[in-house]
Amino acid sequence: MTVGGSGPTLRSRAPFTAVGVTGPSMSPTLRHGDALLVRRGGRPIRPGDVVVAVFRSRPDLLVVKRAVRPQDGGWWLHGDNALVTDDSRVYGVADVLGRVVFRYWPHPGRPATAPI
Repeated sequence: MTVGGSGPTLRSRAPFTAVGVTGPSMSPTLRHGDALLVRRGGRPIRPGDVVVAVFRSRPDLLVVKRAVRPQDGGWWLHGDNALVTDDSRVYGVADVLGRVVFRYWPHPGRPATAPI
């Protein structure tokens, strides 16, 4: 799932920033059109967290994926939709920019942390 309306980095320097999402790769957890609140910093990323990241092989592409495991100083990421493989299986290691803490539109709530 790509993050709509953003460049390759999160625009805000504040600890929280809002992003919109496009694409099906995190369905059913997140869907096209969801609006998310992302936290930069805070607690360390853990396997199972939903994150906003940039793949090292695609620095122009800001994505929302699930953190699987730390690898090579970054993170190995997967989407929740098994039919879409636009994640670390294709692009390799990613650098995490922030952790998704809340979906505020259209159905407010926290994205589920999945066991990995």
